[in-house]
Amino acid sequence: MQQFLESTNHSTRYKHLNCVTLFLTRFKLLHSELDKMAQFGLENDIHSILKLDMPITNAPVARWQRKTSSSNNSGLSCLTPGKSSNVSLSSSKTPSKTPGKGKKTPSKVGADRFIPTRNSNQMDVASFLLTKENEPVDPNNTTSENQKAWSVSLNGFNIEDAKILHLGGKPLNAPEGYRNNLKVLYSQVATPASVKKTRYISSTPERILDAPDLRNDFYLNLLDWSSRNVLAVALHNNVYLWDATQGDITLLMKMDREEDYICSLSWTKEGSYLAVGTSDSTIQLWDVDNQKRLRSMGGHTARVGSLSWNDHILSSGSRSGNIHHHDVRVANHHITTINGHSQEVCGLKWSPDGRYLASGGNDNLVCVWPRVQDGSASNGSQAVHCWSEHQGAVKALAWCPWQPNILASGGGTSDRHIRIWNVNSGSCITSLDTQSQISSLVFAPNYKELVSAHGYAHNNVVIWKYPTLTRVAELNGHEDRVLNLTLSPDCSTVATVAGDETIRLWKSFEVDPVKKAKERMVKSTGGTFHHSIR
Repeated sequence: MQQFLESTNHSTRYKHLNCVTLFLTRFKLLHSELDKMAQFGLENDIHSILKLDMPITNAPVARWQRKTSSSNNSGLSCLTPGKSSNVSLSSSKTPSKTPGKGKKTPSKVGADRFIPTRNSNQMDVASFLLTKENEPVDPNNTTSENQKAWSVSLNGFNIEDAKILHLGGKPLNAPEGYRNNLKVLYSQVATPASVKKTRYISSTPERILDAPDLRNDFYLNLLDWSSRNVLAVALHNNVYLWDATQGDITLLMKMDREEDYICSLSWTKEGSYLAVGTSDSTIQLWDVDNQKRLRSMGGHTARVGSLSWNDHILSSGSRSGNIHHHDVRVANHHITTINGHSQEVCGLKWSPDGRYLASGGNDNLVCVWPRVQDGSASNGSQAVHCWSEHQGAVKALAWCPWQPNILASGGGTSDRHIRIWNVNSGSCITSLDTQSQISSLVFAPNYKELVSAHGYAHNNVVIWKYPTLTRVAELNGHEDRVLNLTLSPDCSTVATVAGDETIRLWKSFEVDPVKKAKERMVKSTGGTFHHSIR
């Protein structure tokens, strides 16, 4: 019996041990399965988070959704009973101040930027036009006048002419009496005020005149244009007149001796008389209308290469370096002599207001002299300014018509510079290297430009914008160095004479007819006003 009990206890213990072992094994398996399931769930969660195509539930509302909701709300609000369906025009105006400046960013969702309020009627018209585009067009169907009138009265415009977007072309005309409070911010078509008419400068001369036997001398001044539109040119020992209005050519004078030649020409302000400087040291004064020599004035000891008028005072410069002032009204014409240059005086110009006389010489000097007073022989012998910055002969001199205190000078082959001087301060305002010999200068007032004639090495005419001295145009055509240039009375044409024995007329400064008519109107109004004061 005891053995049976021992065997029974032994088997029972064995069974219990097996049950415990089985339970532990199953528990381990269950624990491992739970670990695997937890790890798999975590991986799924991570994968779901990293996927970009999944909807974001906790994110703020997208902007297109906000727009849709706001447009729906505005459409509903316009159709709400008791409220007007028309939005005030003032609400569609751009605010006077930039939105957001001086204000904090609103915390309300959907108010991140300023969007102007649109009229619901405009959205309805746009929707109607979009759906209408897909419909077939019936060529036989015509809109009646009543329908157009209803459309204008209801919408403010004809719906047949309405556009959703208008990107180019001429804008539609608003109906009569329609007032639009919205301002145009951008437009493809330029407004008339912003359109600048491009100025055309011809590269070819308007006319070419033959000038045989022209003396090719840099230091002489052989061309001048009168206020009566008559061009005078010196050809060796002859003086010819060309009437630019009629086209007639007249031989004014011829020197007695064949070896003598003309050195300089200068018209009076009225254009009736012509002063002629010669190689025999004399100055002849001619009445052009009667083709008669009035008088011959001496005093110089060398050829007279430069002349300039100031009312009844005629100033002359010679190869001796002296400048003489002559009063042509009296028999004893000589007033005073200026000894300012050591070599030939090849440039001589009175200022437009008659206050100063500018002289340039072969000694590379530019001098400014005061006005000669009547009855004072010693006055005017002291220079106001004397500049020595040029490194070559100074023949080219020009006073600015609209700024009488501005003088332009140009140097010869060794210098090639254009210099702008302020006579009041005595300083050089601008200097420009033209890379070519400068033989003549003139201001063109129609466009406020400076014109220069050049010899070696370019042999051309250049137009410069004043006061920047930027190159506007080049006029090429002369085959030899350009000796002189002069401006027509209306300041629209410049005449040039060169060593190739030709005179070329360049019409480069013609004024726009509309601008010219306005200037005439202003002048006539000013003259009437001035006359009424008197």
